[in-house]
Amino acid sequence: MTTKHRTPLSAVLITRNAAAQLVDCLASVAFCDEVLIVDSSSEDATVAIAERHGARVIQSAWRGFGPQKQFAVEQAKHDWVLCIDADERVSEALRESIRAALQAPGCTAWRFARCNKFMGRYLKHGEGYPDWSLRLFDRRAARWSDDAVHEKVIAGGEIGTLQGDLLHDSAESLETYFAKQNRYSSLAADAALARGERASVLRLLLSPALRFIKFYFLRLGLLDGLPGLVHILVGCGASFAKYAKMLTFQRKSP
Repeated sequence: MTTKHRTPLSAVLITRNAAAQLVDCLASVAFCDEVLIVDSSSEDATVAIAERHGARVIQSAWRGFGPQKQFAVEQAKHDWVLCIDADERVSEALRESIRAALQAPGCTAWRFARCNKFMGRYLKHGEGYPDWSLRLFDRRAARWSDDAVHEKVIAGGEIGTLQGDLLHDSAESLETYFAKQNRYSSLAADAALARGERASVLRLLLSPALRFIKFYFLRLGLLDGLPGLVHILVGCGASFAKYAKMLTFQRKSP
């Protein structure tokens, strides 16, 4: 691949059965010097599509989101990495911002807005936007956390902000989205309990209510119409489920 920036860049993805979304994602990172995919035994055409688009594919067993992404970063050829998911696309504006930033990097990491598509509409308010995501970084000064869910990049040094959106084009149905949120709430509950956190009935009731007020009214999620309302309510439900699962575990524990 050709490049217009001085600092070489690896695009890094983790995948499993992502064939339906991968083509647009790979096209959006074609400006990178390398595209690396760490796949976890996909049973669809993910690997064939990746290789057809010039990506380097490594097979690796699933470790959890944070550890898997960190493993992938460590396999990249270049120290500067751009981490995205198969259902995300780098917009033209973001691509140009990345190119400009890497002419002479003045930060160890950059964040940018992620624009989430939900029920056929890009959300521009509430919990769905700007959804700041730190995904471009020098792996010598930053790394993914070990969290199994809600993983994040931990960076030392200065963090900059880039213009342009990372477009999240999830094609999930509401049924699969609910199922994913149920899995995530279980992982979040397990992680909180492992950290020694305790749930309470008060927190069970207040957390969803406060979350709704914050994102629907204060963050203007109401301007995103029905998709914005449903998106926020699902998030509130996941918060309720997390604390309910924690309370269930606490009641069973001696």
